[in-house]
Amino acid sequence: MRIRFLELITAVVAATAFASGAAQAQSFYTGKTVRIVVGLAPGGGFDTYARLIGRHLGNHIPGNPTVIVDNMPGAGSLVMANWLYKVAKPDGLTIGHFDGALILGQAIGRPGIEFDAQKFEYLGAAAKEDVVCSISKASGITTIEQLRAAKTPVKFGALTPGATPNNAPETLKVALGLPIQVVSGYKGTSGIRLGVESGEVAGACWSWQSMRVTWRKALEAGEVVPVIQIVAKPFSDLPNVPVAINLATTDEARQLIRAGVQNSGAFARPLAVPPGTPADRVEMLRKALADTLKDPAFVGEADKANLAIDPATGEELTELVKEVFALNPALLAKLNATLFP
Repeated sequence: MRIRFLELITAVVAATAFASGAAQAQSFYTGKTVRIVVGLAPGGGFDTYARLIGRHLGNHIPGNPTVIVDNMPGAGSLVMANWLYKVAKPDGLTIGHFDGALILGQAIGRPGIEFDAQKFEYLGAAAKEDVVCSISKASGITTIEQLRAAKTPVKFGALTPGATPNNAPETLKVALGLPIQVVSGYKGTSGIRLGVESGEVAGACWSWQSMRVTWRKALEAGEVVPVIQIVAKPFSDLPNVPVAINLATTDEARQLIRAGVQNSGAFARPLAVPPGTPADRVEMLRKALADTLKDPAFVGEADKANLAIDPATGEELTELVKEVFALNPALLAKLNATLFP
C-alpha cells in the first residue's frame, strides 16, 4: 500500500508541475508575437507552407499570440539556420523553417555550418519532401532518355551546395551518369523558376509537393515537363515518369540515391526552435503545430491550394536526425565527394 501511495503522490506532483508549466507558458504567450523565419526567398515552397501554417498556428497556442512570417534567404537557408542556432533568443517566440538537407550537410562536413542539428528542438513538419526533376520543353528535352543522350551538359538551377535543389542533380549526375551542370546562386525556387523561363537554365529538382503548386501553370501548359522522380514510392499523378533508383545499376548508386536525396525527404522541411528553449514552450509549440496540421480550416485551405499535408512530429524528426549521424562513415565520405564536387 505504501508503494502505491508513493506512486500516487509522484503522479500528482508531476501532473501539478505540468499544469503549472502549461499555465506559465500560456501566460507567456498572451499578447506576444511568434515569428516564423523562412530561410528561403518568398514565393517558393517553404515560404508557401510557412505562410499557410502562420495563418492558423496562433489559434492553437494557448494565449493566442500573433504569428508573422519573415524571410531570411541566403546560401540555401544556411544563413538562417546558423542565425537560429547562434543568434535567435531561445524564448519560444522564434521558429525557424530551413532546408533539412543541411542536416545531412553537417554529417558529411559541409563548410559553413555553424550549428549542431542534434541540438535544435524540432517541432515537426507539415510535409515530407519527395523530389522530382523537371525540364523546360524549350530545351528540347522531355524524357530521361533525351537527358541521358544530351551532347552537352544540361543546366539545372540550384541554390548552394548542400541544398536539396543541388543535392538531387549532383546525386543523379554521379549515380546515373547523367550529363548535368548544376548552376548555383539562386535564392529560392521562385528564382530558379524565373531562370528556367528566361532560358538561363533548363530545369531543376525539388519537392513535387511544392513544385506542382508553385510551378502549376507551366506544368499544366506543358512548358515544363517532369523527367525523373527520386522517390521510394512513385507519385500517382506521374505514372510515366521513371523512378531514379530503378535506373541505378550498382549498389553504390542505389545507396547514394537513398542517402543523398530519397531518405532525407522525411526531415527535409523541419520547423525548429533554438537550443535551450524552455521545455514547456517546446511541448506547447509541438502540440500547437500538430493541432494546426489537422485543423479542418487549415486542411481545407491546403486542399484548395493543392498543398500536400503529410505531417511528421517533433519527436519523429529528432529520431531521424540521430539516424543521419549514425550513417556508415564510408558512405558519408562518398556523399561528401558527390554533393561537394
